Amino acid sequence: MAELKRALGLWPAASIVVGTVIGSGIFLVPKTMINAVGSPHLVFLIWIFGGLLSLAGALTYAELASALPEAGGEYAYLREAYGPMWAFIYGWTQMWVAKSGSIATLATGFFYYLANFYPKLEGKFFVIPLPIGANGGPLDVSYGQILAMAVILLLALVNYFGVRFGGDVQVAVTIVKVVLIAGVVVIGLLAPQGNLSNFSTSTAAIGGVSGFFAALVAALWAYDGWNNVAMVSSEVQNPQKNLPRALILGTAAVILVYLLANLAYFYVLSSGQVGATDRVAAEMMRKVMGASGAGIVSLAAMISIFAALNGSILTGARVPYAMARDGLFFRSIGVVHPRWFTPSNSILALSSWSALLVLSGRYDQLFTYVIFSSWILYGMATASVIVLRRKRPDLERPYRTLGYPFVPVLFVLVAFALLASTLRTSPRESLMGIGIILAGLPFYARWKRRVFV
Repeated sequence: MAELKRALGLWPAASIVVGTVIGSGIFLVPKTMINAVGSPHLVFLIWIFGGLLSLAGALTYAELASALPEAGGEYAYLREAYGPMWAFIYGWTQMWVAKSGSIATLATGFFYYLANFYPKLEGKFFVIPLPIGANGGPLDVSYGQILAMAVILLLALVNYFGVRFGGDVQVAVTIVKVVLIAGVVVIGLLAPQGNLSNFSTSTAAIGGVSGFFAALVAALWAYDGWNNVAMVSSEVQNPQKNLPRALILGTAAVILVYLLANLAYFYVLSSGQVGATDRVAAEMMRKVMGASGAGIVSLAAMISIFAALNGSILTGARVPYAMARDGLFFRSIGVVHPRWFTPSNSILALSSWSALLVLSGRYDQLFTYVIFSSWILYGMATASVIVLRRKRPDLERPYRTLGYPFVPVLFVLVAFALLASTLRTSPRESLMGIGIILAGLPFYARWKRRVFV
């Protein structure tokens, strides 16, 4: 039987971190954040807090990834720490909600920006006459949603034909997008239209604790993906060294990029202007350079999202593959292609479901339920570093978490505070995530008895 190959070096691994994290969020969520907290100072505070929280997670995952360099990342950590049921719940959630929803959300963001060039993409293509749309009405399907689905399936094919090919594509598009984002930042910070007084402006907002956590959910969506490289641990060369380096350096680089981008946004735009546009980077460039500036940032956003989509498909498909190899999912999903050495069936299954989820709702609805379901298991996976220190003291740990145990404990506490706030402010999306998690338990019981083949 064919097995996965260690074909990814340090740079492809690091580009998975940077390229997957920096997707559509940095271009789209500042509006949500400023409308939640009201002032640029608080927006920056939340970007820093969310970044440090993600870095705390990366520091913890660095130990786990170097000790357990297996396919599936968190799936392996949860299995070793808590047993196969929790590992299955993680994999189930990734397949049906978290990773697939993240891919669908990125693809939705892609078509939002392409609509700057082709406004007809936002027009209605056809209607599904079933009560599955907004408020229980029929479901409207736009041209852009069909395009988003096609992009997902295209990248599925890219990753089908070899992890090295997918990794090379990831490196190339990540370099291009970082250069383009850096150009946008420089143009914004040097713009004659900029004014330092914008940092002192404010706008009407939710405010209070609810506003803080609403903004934090948006920020964490933008940071989401720092953990993805762990999912391809079994395909990274010299994982004991390369995985910690990729996780820590990649996450730190993303924090810097996000802070600089927001400096440029608020230097050119007031709080009210940021809160009034879904495409803050494009609006900033339009003010500085006119329509051509908006076109440049839309191109940068599309390349950025394309890289994040590729990285998400590349890494996410390893989770259902790992489940299947343990006998906890359809056995065909655990097949490695005999020529391309990829989990080919898993790639096609995850991508097909993600494409269908593009039809499921608006951008803000998607990222809320993705973040909620993801952070339940992020918290548990991070806590597993403490569990495994006690349960498996003999486990070789080439890297040990800096600031242990305070760093993982801080991450876990904030994760569950975030979950409590999100459940209160977005009960529909949160309950949807919980429901899909619970729906997996009967399937776990049946797969455990090897009913499915």
